[in-house]
Amino acid sequence: MAAGFLGRTLAAVSLSVALASVTVKSSGGCSVAACRNSLSSCRFHVNSNMMSGFNGTKENSHNKARTSPYPGSKVQRSQVPNDKVDWLVEWHDYNPVEYTAVSVLAGPQWADPQIRNPAGRTGLVGRGLLGRWGPNHAADPIITRWKRDRSGNKITHPISGKNILQFVAIKRKDCGEWAIPGGMVDPGEKISATLKREFGEEALNSLQKSSAEKRELQEKLHKLFSQEHLVIYKGYVDDPRNTDNAWMETEAVNYHDETGEIMDNLTLEAGDDAGKVKWMDISDKLKLYASHAQFIKLAAEKRDAHWSEDSETGCSG
Repeated sequence: MAAGFLGRTLAAVSLSVALASVTVKSSGGCSVAACRNSLSSCRFHVNSNMMSGFNGTKENSHNKARTSPYPGSKVQRSQVPNDKVDWLVEWHDYNPVEYTAVSVLAGPQWADPQIRNPAGRTGLVGRGLLGRWGPNHAADPIITRWKRDRSGNKITHPISGKNILQFVAIKRKDCGEWAIPGGMVDPGEKISATLKREFGEEALNSLQKSSAEKRELQEKLHKLFSQEHLVIYKGYVDDPRNTDNAWMETEAVNYHDETGEIMDNLTLEAGDDAGKVKWMDISDKLKLYASHAQFIKLAAEKRDAHWSEDSETGCSG
C-alpha cells in the first residue's frame, strides 16, 4: 500500500523546471544492493524526462548531491563522474557507500527503499539525514521587496537599468550558508501553512514569542501570505543531503511586498534553524545553499528585476 501511495505521489509531482519523473515496478525480493549496478538487475521502468537543468548542463543540476563529506558526518561518497550519473548508463562496478544517520534510524520508515533518485547516482545509498525513502518534501518562502533610497524611491542598477529586488535570507546553523528560510512539510500539512510557519520560525523567531506576540505576528503574516503569489519552482532539488534512495523536493513560492509597508511592520529576528537573518540584494553574485540561487534568479525574472550586469546572461536572456 505504501509503494502504491508513493507511486501516485511521484506521478503527481509537477516539475516546472522538469528534471525527472520515475515509476517503480518491483518484482519483489529485490534488495537495494541488487539494484545498484544496472537497470536490468530489477524490473525498473524509468520514464525519464531529464532536462538540462538551470545552467544548461545536466551535471550542474546534480552536483551538490555528489559532494563529500556527507552533511553532519565524515562519510565520503563513492565518486560518480559526470558521464556515470544517469541510471541508463551501465556501470557494473558501481558500489556506493551506505549511510543513514543514527537519528534517522530511530524514526519511522516510509515507502520503498528500492526507489531511485530521479536525477541519477549520488555515490551513497540509504537515507542519510532524510526521514523518508524517496521524495522528502519541503517548502521555501521567497519574501521580496524593492530596494529603495531614503526618499522611498526604487533603486535601479546602473548597468542593467532594472530595479533591484531584495529577499529575506537566513544563515543556516548547520552549514553556515545563506539560504531561503524554509523547511520540511509536516505530515498532513498544507504547503501554504508550511511556508508561513517556516518563515515565522526562522526569520521572525516566532517560537520564542509570548502568546500575545504570536497572535499579533500571525495577523501580520496573514496579510503577507494571503496576497497573490507566484509559484517559482516545484520539484527536485540538488541538495547535499540527497542519496540514491532519498532526495529533496520543494515548492518555492514568492510573496512580494510591492510597497514595503507589510514588511516594514515586521522585525526580522533569526530563530529556530537560522543563525542570522537579513535583507539581501538579488544578483548573479549570490552564493546560496543547495539550489536556492536558481530559485532566486527565477523570482527576479518573474518580477523583471535586476539579476546580471551582463546583458547576454541577464534575466531577459
